[in-house]
Amino acid sequence: MKEIRKVLTIAGSDSSGGAGVQADLKTMLANGVYGMSAITALTAQNTQGVRMVEEASPEFLAAELDAVFEDIRPDAVKIGMVSSPQLIKVIAAKLREYQAEHVVVDPVMVATSGSKLLADEAIAVLQQELFPLAEVITPNIPELAVLTGENVDDEASFTKAARKLQNAVKVNVLAKGGHAVGDASDLLVMADGSEKWYRGTRVENPNTHGTGCTLSSAIAANLAKGFDLIESVGRAKSYLFGALLAQMDLGKGSGPVDHGWNLHGDFFEN
Repeated sequence: MKEIRKVLTIAGSDSSGGAGVQADLKTMLANGVYGMSAITALTAQNTQGVRMVEEASPEFLAAELDAVFEDIRPDAVKIGMVSSPQLIKVIAAKLREYQAEHVVVDPVMVATSGSKLLADEAIAVLQQELFPLAEVITPNIPELAVLTGENVDDEASFTKAARKLQNAVKVNVLAKGGHAVGDASDLLVMADGSEKWYRGTRVENPNTHGTGCTLSSAIAANLAKGFDLIESVGRAKSYLFGALLAQMDLGKGSGPVDHGWNLHGDFFEN
């Protein structure tokens, strides 16, 4: 029997398929792991914006998590959009109960389109409940600014904010520089104080819907497969670079990346 690593995404659904749970599952398949999901919310959205959000109840989310952990235990967990304190507390309680491993937290606060996805009162609960359970958290520049209160507008302030957040939360922080002007470089600030820069070349592609979901899911997939954090981030960034470089163009707004850019085979070809 073939053994395959398993990864659970706990996130919102994106009806247009470019972000959220849909992007996570595509990414997991493309990175060679078996993907599972616990949906925190349904969103009616497309490449132009979010039209409506319908949250899962705390009881239903708890049942989803129990169903997964009691049957097909994940080797890693990715957490994305969780918009309310009640749901955050349910997730944290279940992760502690099942002693989940390799937890990647993507603190999703604002969609690529600019739509707000996290209630203000949930931010403190996110930091208190979920961040301590994470192997790594992956804020982008706007999220880094919110979490630290710093004005992030150049590499020096970016580095300062990343270090400040790591010092506050005491877990590994991957600060993503994709929103910066110029080359897209990320900084991993480790819990032991060491740092690793991932210098990247910016891809001229306006279609970036779901890139944060994609990167965090790819990191979780590689952690599940046994790579350490530094290599998992490097492999995930290479995968995302290829997905952007494929230049897929869908929708009237900021479209999705091509999650299947490196898939080949009889059943994949058109």
